Amino acid sequence: MSATPTAAQTPESRPLRLTFVSGSVLAMFVLIICSWTYIAFGQSWPSHGFFSGETASRAWSFLGDLAGKGREGTPAYLDGAAWAEAGRLALATLAMSVLAAGIAAVGALLTFMFAARNVMSGELAPYRSPVWVAWLGIVRLFYALSRSVPELIWAMLLVFIFSPGILPGALALAIHNFGILGKLSAEVVEGLDTRPARALRTSGAGWFQVIAYAILPAALPRFITYLFYRWEVIIRTTLVVGLVAAGGLGMEFRLALSHFHYTTVTLLLIWYLLLVLGVDIVSAAMRRLAR
Repeated sequence: MSATPTAAQTPESRPLRLTFVSGSVLAMFVLIICSWTYIAFGQSWPSHGFFSGETASRAWSFLGDLAGKGREGTPAYLDGAAWAEAGRLALATLAMSVLAAGIAAVGALLTFMFAARNVMSGELAPYRSPVWVAWLGIVRLFYALSRSVPELIWAMLLVFIFSPGILPGALALAIHNFGILGKLSAEVVEGLDTRPARALRTSGAGWFQVIAYAILPAALPRFITYLFYRWEVIIRTTLVVGLVAAGGLGMEFRLALSHFHYTTVTLLLIWYLLLVLGVDIVSAAMRRLAR
């Protein structure tokens, strides 16, 4: 005989279960409400109102300044000599991003194997030794330290060591992205199928041979994909790093704002947007080739 379902067994009477996804969505809405409540009733709400006519008037006036409204002379974005000078700064900014991505890539490529648990302390480790576990912890600590400090802070520190220019900016971007790229690449290694590597180990291959012929070829396409993705992020951050006298468009952007040269600001923003768009197109094409 089949038992009839009781009231406690029917779907209507089952208690609602809070899953990770639904809990995350609920927490997001709660945080949004709390944030706007703090802004509205705290010290951060503008005195003239956020959605007021005065705010719209200020925004429209600032856009007019960027367009050169009411100013004498030719706007900078219509001046050929100003375009050439800003183009030189854009080229320096591009060089800063390429140098930063290259340094971060070399550093991460040389170290990310030592940050993977399965390679250093798991089934692919050559020795079950505390020394290898210590190496794992040291490399992961360096990754955490480099990526926990923002690029702007690294640039502010490095400007005191090097003279202002693209070098401290490139090093600041490289140090920060070294930790991010290394951590992402180590997680790729930890998620790889280890059966080919174990097959090489059982056939007598050494640890470096397993790394070179089984693990690295499988992880390298993802590493290259992450590298070009980080390059897109780096080119967007060069303007912020340049604000602390690290060279490129950012330094000139800060000077133009300080001297109220708003049409120059517009010209620099145009060059910056062209750089970002160009890097995005090149990066997307290179990522497709790496897959």
